[in-house]
Amino acid sequence: MKKTVLTLVALLMAMTTLAQRTAIILAHRGGGTEQEENVLKTFQHSYEAGINSFETDVRMTKDGVLVISHDSSLERTCGIEGTIERMTAKELRKVKTKQGSPLLFLEDLLDFLKDKPHLYVEFEMKTDDKVKETGAFLYEGDRLEEYCNKMYEQCKAKMPKDADWSLTSFDHRPLQKIHAQHPEAVLGLITSEGCTEETVKLCKQLGVRRLAALLDKSSRKGVKTAHVNRINVNLWPGSKFSDALLAMYLGADYICTDVPMGAMEYLKKNPPGRPYRF
Repeated sequence: MKKTVLTLVALLMAMTTLAQRTAIILAHRGGGTEQEENVLKTFQHSYEAGINSFETDVRMTKDGVLVISHDSSLERTCGIEGTIERMTAKELRKVKTKQGSPLLFLEDLLDFLKDKPHLYVEFEMKTDDKVKETGAFLYEGDRLEEYCNKMYEQCKAKMPKDADWSLTSFDHRPLQKIHAQHPEAVLGLITSEGCTEETVKLCKQLGVRRLAALLDKSSRKGVKTAHVNRINVNLWPGSKFSDALLAMYLGADYICTDVPMGAMEYLKKNPPGRPYRF
């Protein structure tokens, strides 16, 4: 009987903690699939609509300038041949997307964000692409070192003091490098697996405080395991409005959605029972 009572008390305490934990819902690539991805006007529009939380992707040009782009190739977004890592910043400033937008550079995004209060931003470090002909990484050796240093220093210099921001990656190498040089940096591992004991263990090995895991492969037990180990959890992708509700039920701290505007309206009509913000 005593054991049952203690179990019930522990369960109630866990439920109370979850109910009090504010979930942060962030716009994937600045605006998800509802807008043009990773361009300045999308970040501006999202912010004006009440979104203060974003995920974006960062690459580096041939001459060492950081640019916002999910893909290494310009074919899908711009309709032309070319690889960001093999072009200079000057060349890329002449490029327009299929919808006529200029490419966005990290310094310009940071200038837009620098006076915005209460931000949450994840900067995904896109360093794991390989050269087709050789299989070598586009970023390795001195180039990877340069990329990591510039990512950390530029974001640290311009992100608002009250902002919550992190550097994330599928690639373990930049996470390890930045953790070794800047142990205070908030880093996040992205995985195509769920939030499990194994992925939580990997985060601890890498010195990472955040884990972005697949929503469909995660469970409340896995998220609880992460929280016990002081690792915050981002569940992705949110491809449907209702995915945000499911991720909150599972206990996610962060929810990366492709449909932030739609999810915002959906949650107004379907209150999740715990606090959240965009």
